[in-house]
This record gives sequence, structure tokens and C-alpha cells, in this order.
Amino acid sequence: MEKAYRYRFYPTAEQEQILRRTIGCVRLVYNKALAARTEAWYEREQKIDYVQSSAMLTQWKKLDELQFLNEVSCVPLQQGLRHLQTAFTNFFAGRARYPKFKKKRNGGSAEFTKSAFRWKDGQVYLAKCSEPLPIKLSRQLPKGCEPTTITIRLEPSGRWFVSLRINDPTDEALQPVDSAVGLDVGISSLITLSTGEKIANPKAFNKHYQKLRRSQKSLSRKQKGSRNRDKARLKVARIQAKISDSRKDYLHKLTTRLIRENQTIVVEDLAVKNMVKNPKLACAISDAAWSELVGQLEYKAKWYGRNLVKIDRWFPSSKRCGNCGHILDKLPLNIREWDCPNCGTHHDRDINASRNILAVGHTVTVCGANIRPDRHKSRGQLRKPHKGQKQKPGS
Repeated sequence: MEKAYRYRFYPTAEQEQILRRTIGCVRLVYNKALAARTEAWYEREQKIDYVQSSAMLTQWKKLDELQFLNEVSCVPLQQGLRHLQTAFTNFFAGRARYPKFKKKRNGGSAEFTKSAFRWKDGQVYLAKCSEPLPIKLSRQLPKGCEPTTITIRLEPSGRWFVSLRINDPTDEALQPVDSAVGLDVGISSLITLSTGEKIANPKAFNKHYQKLRRSQKSLSRKQKGSRNRDKARLKVARIQAKISDSRKDYLHKLTTRLIRENQTIVVEDLAVKNMVKNPKLACAISDAAWSELVGQLEYKAKWYGRNLVKIDRWFPSSKRCGNCGHILDKLPLNIREWDCPNCGTHHDRDINASRNILAVGHTVTVCGANIRPDRHKSRGQLRKPHKGQKQKPGS
């Protein structure tokens, strides 16, 4: 299985100079290629692919004002063009937006394939660097595994990270357990389990909000292009990095616990990208990091031999009575407990939703049934015929 191990490292002054120059060249080549492809399409309606971009890079290296491109390894530059090609492929497939230009203040990255680094005695020697990277190994790579690709990342906060991609042949599947759980994500409670347990939301953003607010106000007062503005920007980036690190650390511990305790985990396939368009809930949903939670469960389930089931997002898990199956017409978000008008059962909104999710997950796993409800019928509406189509009698 393909995995990536991420470590922090502290480069020497010489290494930092080389790596910053490399990342800057990667950003320059990426932006020039993006500008060339955009200009070619809008002016001549001509499509430029990776092969043509690579030929353009060869011509750029011959220019007097771009001679510094020859001072860094050519592999990260070519990988930057490949990443641009992938970005355009995702755009034309409808999976992503149009590629954007890279900015210096966002840090940057450089990817080295096997021809641009050397792995010796557990140390990494990059091209153009005479000394190995001083990596702080928080955990060892699996025995017999060597990295196939190395990515150097400079964060806006000034921290350096290296990612080692490996092919791990070891089987880390856990012993099967006779346990399944349904998860209902939320804001006040991060997740509610079908067992009735509610796990609180740490709300990492709220804990650092006042400090972040003061730092951002200080940044807004600094003159653009000044050294003091760079210092203020770095301070803001460090606070944001602290928020991100605490959130991910909490989610890693939580998802690892769920994977170890349960054989099957059932979640809803939520469209978080659309949900954050609500201005009243965008900050709270983003702070909860539902997509990161489900993403961690997904890859950890593959690693450790567990089952992750995603049910349809339109299933009325909250409005459906777990006892008799009655579905309410409306259930506003401010109502956290309700009584079924059909059988009189008292429900906690989140616990009832998680149990319904688990029940539907069993149905999908065993029968493979489509549990997406007819939204027109559930809302008491008739399906209108298309223009020019006659309505059937009795419809």
C-alpha cells in the first residue's frame, strides 16, 4: 500500500538557501506555464499540454534573465509542470476550479523523484545539497522500505516539512471485532455515536480567536512591503498553524480510537463544500473539519482492514423515527429533542440520527440497496412533467 510519512526538519543555512531558491523557481515555472496556457487559449484558442510546456521550459532556461533556473535541480521544475497538467485535467473533468497562480507568501513545495535524491543509511541527500537533511524522525519507516518520492514543503509559518512516499508491503490489518457504529456529525457535539455517546467538539478556532484577531488587526496596520509587515504576517501564520495542528491532532486520536474499536463505521456522504456556503454556519462547519474526519477514517479503514460505509446524503436520518419509521415534514436545527407523532417515542435528535445511519449502513452492506428517498414524495409534492411531455392519468 502506498503511504506517506511526514516529518519536520531543520535545514542548515546553506540548505535553506538552496531549498528556497528551488521552491521559488518551481513557483516561477508553474506561473509562467499557467500564464502561457491561458494566453494561448484566449488569444489563439490553442491548447498547450505538458509536452509543449516542457519544451517551453527548455527555451526559458536559455534566456539571459532566467539563467538562474539552471542553478537548481531540473526534476522539481518538471514535476511542477506535471502538477499543472493534473490541475487542468481535474478542471476539465469538473472536479476542481481553474488553476490559480502560486503566491510567495503561501510558502511552497518542491517534489523530488528518485533520480534527484539519494537514500543512504536512513538519511536523505537531495540534489545540489552536499549534506543530508537534518530530519527529526518522530517514527521510523517500515523495515525494507525506501522512499520513491520526496516532497519538501515550506509552510507560511516558516516551518519546513518533508514527506517520504513509500510502498509498504506489510499487512497491518487488525483482528476482526464484532462491533459496528453509526456516526452523526455535528457542531456542538463533533460526533454522536449510535451507542449514545457524544464526543465534544474541541473548537480549536474559538480557543485562539482573540489572539488571532489581535494579530490580524496588527497586520492590517503595517505598511505593505515593509519588514514589520513580514514579521506580523509570520505571527499570524504561526497562530493559524497552531489551530490547524491542534485540530488535526484531536481528529487523529479520535479516528484511531474508532477504527480500533469497530469493524464497521457508517457515516453520511455530506457535501461539506456546499454546506459552508451558508454564511451563518460556515465558520463552525470549517472548524469542525468534517471532511478531514471522514478522510482520516477512509484511509485508516483501508490500512487496518476495517469497513467504512457511506450512505446517501439525502436520507432523512434526523427526521425519521427509529422506532416506527415515521418521517417528519420539518425539523428545524433548533429542535434537539422531539416526540414521534405516530408512536409517541421520545428522541434525542443526534442519537436517533446516528442509529438510523447505522441501520441503513447495515442495509447497504448486506443488500446493496439504494436508500436514497424520493425527495418529491417525501415533501408531499408531485413530480411535474417536462416541457412537451403529457402527464399520465392519475399522476
